Amino acid sequence: MDTKVLYAIAITVAAVTGGYYYFSGKSNKLEVESGRNMTYSAQGIHLTQTDEQGQLYVRAEIDRLEQDMQRKISRLDHLNATMYQQGKVDATFFAKQAHGYNDNEKIVLSGDVQASKWGEQGKLDFRTDELMGYPKRHEIETRHQVVVSSPQAEFVSQGLKANLQQGQYEFFNIRGKYAPSS
Repeated sequence: MDTKVLYAIAITVAAVTGGYYYFSGKSNKLEVESGRNMTYSAQGIHLTQTDEQGQLYVRAEIDRLEQDMQRKISRLDHLNATMYQQGKVDATFFAKQAHGYNDNEKIVLSGDVQASKWGEQGKLDFRTDELMGYPKRHEIETRHQVVVSSPQAEFVSQGLKANLQQGQYEFFNIRGKYAPSS
C-alpha cells in the first residue's frame, strides 16, 4: 500500500474541517475568541482538490461534519474519498466515522474502514474496524484485525503499526496464503 495515501486522507480531513468553516457563511465573521467556544456542523460535504498542475487529486464526500472549536475535536460521518494520479483512480478510502482529536493531531477512522490502492500488480485492499493515524508523526496503528488482500496473496493480522515516512510496517500474529503469479 502506498504510504502517502493514508497520510493524505488525514490532511484531507484537516483541510475540510478547518477550511470549510473558516471560509463559509454569508454573515459577518465572528470574533476569533467567541468562535473558539462554538460547535459547527454541516451536511452533504463534497470536496474536490487539484494538484499543482491542475489535475484532479482528491475527491471526497462526507455525509456530516461536526467540529467543536473549544475541545479541538471533529467528527465526520461516512467518509468516502478517492485519490487520483495522472487523471486515474489511484486509491480509495471509506470509513463510517472519523474522529479528529487535538486539532487532528490524532485521527481515528472506525466502522468498516477500507482502503484500496491500484498498482502494477493489481488492486491491494486493506480492511479493518478501526485505524488510528498521527499525521504529524506519519504513523498509523490498530490493535484490531487487519485483512490485506492482493491478486497474489491474502493475510490476516491481529494488529498493525506503521511508520509511513520510513515505509516500515509491523504486523502481529499473521496468517495468510500466497499464490505467486505464473
